[in-house]
Amino acid sequence: MNDYKLADIEAKFADIIWKQEPIASPDLVRICERELHWKKSTTYTVLKKLVDRGIFQNEKSIVTSLISREEFYGRQSQIYVEETFGSLPKFLAAFFQGKKLSQKEADELRAYIEHFEE
Repeated sequence: MNDYKLADIEAKFADIIWKQEPIASPDLVRICERELHWKKSTTYTVLKKLVDRGIFQNEKSIVTSLISREEFYGRQSQIYVEETFGSLPKFLAAFFQGKKLSQKEADELRAYIEHFEE
């Protein structure tokens, strides 16, 4: 999946699926009619778009995710950091500019770094 960006309405739709999955596509249509005020055709059009992007699948009228919400937004965050700041250390330097960390926050960050260190 190359495109990790969702329009606002696509994100709302995706969240419905992530919260309800596995969900029968007719049930998804009913929820989207109620919550998003969509017609059946709109639901299926957006679903197909997100299926084509590799986020969800619709097999035998059952919609499930191919990537979890956490994985999706985690990857989206990584792309944002890389595109905007160039690297995680540069992002952190910008984020912490003028701020002080509590001992607890510093300890948590050290633990994360140690956990993911190569």
